[in-house]
Amino acid sequence: MAHQLRQHGLPHFRASIPRCLRLAFALLITLNCLQIANSQKTNVGLIYESTKPEMEKIFQMAIAQANEDSGGELELHGIAVAIEPGNAFETSKKLCKMLRQNLVAVFGPTTDLAAKHAMSICDAKELPFIDTRWDFGVQMPTVNLYPHASQLALALKDLVVALEWSDTFTIIYETGEFLPTVNELLQMYGTAGPTITLRRYELDLNGDYRNVLRRIKNSGDYSFVVVGSMATLPEFFKQAQQVGLMTSDYRYIVGNLDLQTIDLEPFQHGDTNITGMRLVSPEMENVQNLAKALYETDDPFQNVSCPLTTNMALVYDGVQLLAETFKHVMFRAVPLNCNDASSWDKGYTLVNYMKSLSLNGLTGEVKFDYEGLRSDFTLDVIELSMSGMQKIGEWKTEDGFIANRPPPKIVEQDQRSLVNKSFVVITAISEPYGMLKETAAKLEGNDQFEGFGIELIEELGKKLGFSFTFRLQEDNKYGSFNPKTGKFDGMMLEIIEGRADMGITDLTMTSIREEGVDFTIPFMNLGIAILFRKPMKEPPKLFSFMSPFSGTVWMWLGIAYLSVSLTLFILGRISPTEWDNPYPCIEEPTELENQFSFPNCLWFSTGALLQQGSELAPKAYSTRTVASIWWFFTLILVSSYTANLAAFLTIESLSSPIENAEDLAANKGGVKYGAKVGGSTFTFFQDAKYPTYQKMYEFMRDNPEYMTSTNAEGVDRVENDNYAFLMESTTIEYITERRCSLTQVGSLLDEKGYGIAMRKNWPYRDILSQAVLELQEQGVLTKMKTKWWKEKRGGGACSQEGENDGAEELGIANLGGVYFVLFVGSIFASIYGFVEWICHVYGTARRNKVSFKTELIEEFRFVMQCSGNTRPVKYPKNSSRSRSRSSRSRSRSHSRSHSRSSSKSSTLSVDSLPLDESKLHHISEHTKHAK
Repeated sequence: MAHQLRQHGLPHFRASIPRCLRLAFALLITLNCLQIANSQKTNVGLIYESTKPEMEKIFQMAIAQANEDSGGELELHGIAVAIEPGNAFETSKKLCKMLRQNLVAVFGPTTDLAAKHAMSICDAKELPFIDTRWDFGVQMPTVNLYPHASQLALALKDLVVALEWSDTFTIIYETGEFLPTVNELLQMYGTAGPTITLRRYELDLNGDYRNVLRRIKNSGDYSFVVVGSMATLPEFFKQAQQVGLMTSDYRYIVGNLDLQTIDLEPFQHGDTNITGMRLVSPEMENVQNLAKALYETDDPFQNVSCPLTTNMALVYDGVQLLAETFKHVMFRAVPLNCNDASSWDKGYTLVNYMKSLSLNGLTGEVKFDYEGLRSDFTLDVIELSMSGMQKIGEWKTEDGFIANRPPPKIVEQDQRSLVNKSFVVITAISEPYGMLKETAAKLEGNDQFEGFGIELIEELGKKLGFSFTFRLQEDNKYGSFNPKTGKFDGMMLEIIEGRADMGITDLTMTSIREEGVDFTIPFMNLGIAILFRKPMKEPPKLFSFMSPFSGTVWMWLGIAYLSVSLTLFILGRISPTEWDNPYPCIEEPTELENQFSFPNCLWFSTGALLQQGSELAPKAYSTRTVASIWWFFTLILVSSYTANLAAFLTIESLSSPIENAEDLAANKGGVKYGAKVGGSTFTFFQDAKYPTYQKMYEFMRDNPEYMTSTNAEGVDRVENDNYAFLMESTTIEYITERRCSLTQVGSLLDEKGYGIAMRKNWPYRDILSQAVLELQEQGVLTKMKTKWWKEKRGGGACSQEGENDGAEELGIANLGGVYFVLFVGSIFASIYGFVEWICHVYGTARRNKVSFKTELIEEFRFVMQCSGNTRPVKYPKNSSRSRSRSSRSRSRSHSRSHSRSSSKSSTLSVDSLPLDESKLHHISEHTKHAK
C-alpha cells in the first residue's frame, strides 16, 4: 500500500490533507496490519469449570505439544475461560465474547446444562463444538470423543455374561440420563430370564443414599451394576460400606470410565469384588509422562490408579485431532457475533474432515464410524484387589471381553485368614480412646472418629489386610453383667449377639466379661487409682527460718553451745598461759587476769556461731584446740543451714487430706468418693476381699449419690467438690495432662489391662493378639500413647506449666520470724540498757550524795547531745583513800591467799604464785616509796 501511495504522488497527498487526518489514516493502516497478523493464528477456545483448573492446564499443554509436533507449520493459540459449574448464563455470555476472536473450534464444559447452552450457540453459528463428556445425543457440528452409550451398554452386558452373573442382579443408577447405558442389560434376558431390579439412588436427599442402600441390602441381592457420575460415586461407595454392603458377600460392576480416579483404598481390604472399565491406561508411557508434568510430581499415582480423568484425556486428544486436521486443510476463521445471524460456512466441513481422520492418543485409537460415533476403541477391564486396581482383561468393540487375569499374589500364611475381610467395630465416646473429630465439616462413617483405639484398629487393619466400619454405642455403656437376667448390656451385648465383630475403647478385661466374649492380649496395662485435687499450699509459718533444722538438731546445738562455753571456761582457768598481767608497766604485778570468764566464753561461742568473731583470742593450746573444733563445727553447720534455708523459704509445704485408699476409707478430711456405676472399677470393689476395699464398697453402695454415670461427670466433681474419684490410672494420666489442678493420689490399687473384645471362640483372636504384641515390640503403641496423651487435644499443658514455673519471691510471711527475733532482741536490749542506765545514775547519785532527779536530768541532757564519744569525770575518786583501800586490800589478800579465792573474780593474787624473797622485797620498797 505504501508503494502504491508513492506511485500516485504521496507528497502531494500529504500536502492536501490536514495533519490529524494523516494520523488517523496511519492508525487505520496499523490496525489492519495487526488484524492480518492475528488472523494467521488458529484460535481454539475452552470453557471449563472453575473447580477444575487442571482442565485449562492440560488444554494449554496439548496446544503446546501440537505446535511442537507441527514443526512450526501450525500455530494454535488457546483461549480459555472459567465458569461456575452449571452456570448456563455465564457460559453463554463468555462464549459470545470468545466468538469475536476468530475461533475455529470450542471445547465445551463438562456440566450438563452449561454444555447444552454452549452446544446450542455453536450449532447456530456452525462452529465446531468438541464434546468430551458423557453425552448421548450427537448433533452437527459436534464431535463427541466420549464412547457412545450404546457401546458402553454392550460392554456392560459382555462383562455380566463373562463374570457368569446368571442369577438375579440389581441395576443401581443415578438419574434417568444413565438408563441408555443399561438398556442392553434390561433386555438381555427378555421375559423368561432371571429378575433384574432397577433402583435409582439419587433421590434429591442432599446426598443421602442410605435409605435406598438399606432397601437394596434387605432385598437379598448380592450382585449390582452401578452407573452414575463421578460427583456421586465416591460418596455412594462410602455409604454402602456404612450400611454393610462392602463385604465379601457382594460384587459390583461400575459403568463409569473414571473408576480409576477414585481412592478405593478404604475398600480394597474388604474382599468386595469391584469390577470396572477405563479408557485411559496408566500403563502407557505418554499417560505417565503427561501426569507427571501436569501434577508436577514424580508419583502422581500415589493414592489412585490413575489421576487423569477421561474428560482431561479427551481434551488432550481433541486438540491433537484438531491439529492433525489443520495439517491437511486450512480454513480461515472469521469473527462471529451472537446478536446477528452470522455463521462460519467452513464449520460443517471441518467437523466432517475431523471425523474422517484417526490417531493414537491418550485414550487409544481415536476413530469415528459413518454415524459420527467413536468406534474401534479399547477399554481396560479392571478389578479391585488387595494391592489396588489391577487389569484383568480388555473389551473391544469387535471382539468383546477378552480375559487376561494375572496370577494371584502369594499371601503369607499368618495373614491369609484376615486378608480382604471386613468387620464391624463398635466403640464408645471416651477420651482419648474414641472421640469425634473437632471440625466444622460434616463427617460420616469412619472419618468422624479419632483416638488411640481408632488408630489401633487402623494400624491392625494395615498390618493384617482387613477393612472395618466403626459403629458408635449410643448409650456409651461398655457392658456389665446383670445376674437377674443373666445377660450383658452395652457393647458386650452387641458383640455377643453378632451385631459387631470387635469392640475397642478403654474396655477392661475382667473374668466376668471373659465369660461372654474373648479378648486379645492387653494393648495397655494399668490399675485403679484415686483422682483428687492437687495438695493445697500451706501458709508460711512465722518461724519458718528454723525449718532447715529439726527440733532435735536445734536442741543439740544449744547443748553443744553451752558445753563448748563451759569447756573454754574450765580450760581457761586451769591453763597458766591464759592468765595475763593486767598492768604491763608493772613487771611484778600482784594480780593476774584471765579473759575467759564464763560470760566471755558464752560471747566467744556466740561470735563464732554467727560467723562474726569476738575480741577474745585463746592462747593456750588446749583452748585453741577447742576453739578450732568449734569453728569447724560452726562452719559446717552454718553452711548446711544456709543451703537448706533457701529451699525452705521458697518452697511452700503442700497439704492433702488424703494420701491413699486407707485415708479415703477412714473418711479423713471429710472427703467423699465414688466410681462409675456398673463399671469394672465398681465391680473390683464389689468383689474385693481386702477389708479396706470392702469398707469402700459399702460406702459407695450405701451412698449412690456419690456414684456417676460417666467418667467425665466424676472428673468435674473432683474439680468442684471435696470429692475423690476412683478410675483407671491411664485415664487419670490423660486427665492430669490437661487439668492442672488434679493429680493421682497414692499407688495403684490393682493391676489389669485393656483389650480388644470379640465374639467368643472367634478364629482371628490369636492373629490379632500376635499383631498387638508386634506393635508393642516395635514401639508403635508407645508412640501412639505419647501422641494422644501428651500432644493431641491440649496434651502437655500441665507439664509446660510446670516447666515455666520459676522461684517465687519471698514475702513477709516467709521471713516474718526473722523480723520478730530482731524486734524482740532489740526491745530486750533496749530495756536492759535503760534499766542499767537508771541503776548507774541511781548509784552515782547515792555515792556522791546528790539528788537522783538532778543526776538523771543531767545524764539525760548529755545523752540527748548525740555527739562526742568522750566525757569528763564528774566525781574524781580520792587518791589517798584509794591507796589506803588498796593497801588494806592487799593485806587481806595476803592473809587469805591460801585459804580461799573468789569464783567471780577475774584476777589472781601474786601470793598464790611462787615468788622469791628478792622480788617480795622489791615490791615492799616500791610500796613504801609510794607512801
